Amino acid sequence: MGELFGVERESYPFELFSVSHMLMLAISISLIFVLYFFKNRIRKNHATLIRNVLIITLILSEVSFHSWFIINDRWDVNLNLPLQLCSISLYLCTFMLITKNYRAFEVAFFISMTGALIAIITPELFFGYPHLRFFQFFIAHIAIVLSCFYMLWVEQFKPTFKSVIRSFVVLNLIALFVFMINQWIGSNYMFLSRKPSNASVIDFLGPYPWYILSLEAVALILFTIIFFLIKIRKLLNLHRSIY
Repeated sequence: MGELFGVERESYPFELFSVSHMLMLAISISLIFVLYFFKNRIRKNHATLIRNVLIITLILSEVSFHSWFIINDRWDVNLNLPLQLCSISLYLCTFMLITKNYRAFEVAFFISMTGALIAIITPELFFGYPHLRFFQFFIAHIAIVLSCFYMLWVEQFKPTFKSVIRSFVVLNLIALFVFMINQWIGSNYMFLSRKPSNASVIDFLGPYPWYILSLEAVALILFTIIFFLIKIRKLLNLHRSIY
């Protein structure tokens, strides 16, 4: 039982696109569809409950993450500061849900959606099912994605193209700050010093440091695609309401 909470990777190695990974992907997609199809009912009767569940899930995910490292005497300033993109997204989403601030939504939505979705598909994860870290990782990232869709579908916050630009500018400011921290303490937050050690989409974006420029382009393209998908969906709904 102790191995499920310990630090031995060999006991429960993570395998990309294994049965357990594909199950987490299926659960992610299913929860997104459930949130979409029941958005009106949630808005009328359960909005506060769902919002509070998401807030608590995000907070407990972060607490359990740091607690695991502390209990196993592995907490390290080079690894555990909340400076990875998904850690930043978690804090942004928590603030967004608590305050229901539109500016927070603009930034959190695009940064969090892209980062968390990519992380779910190609995780930077070393512990597989049924290790504690496996569940903590996927619960946190699924909660981030659901928080973004909650604000979009239930709270009906609508991003604009200016939101794309604002989020991209804020992402670069965050990256600049994190880059300076990396240079100062020798860390690799946001993978701005080197590529992740396991397989990821970054492997297809060229060598260091050129893949950082590729990531910039990918981020802007993904932000724009997400915006236009939302815009197209809105136009289709408007067309149906007219006819």
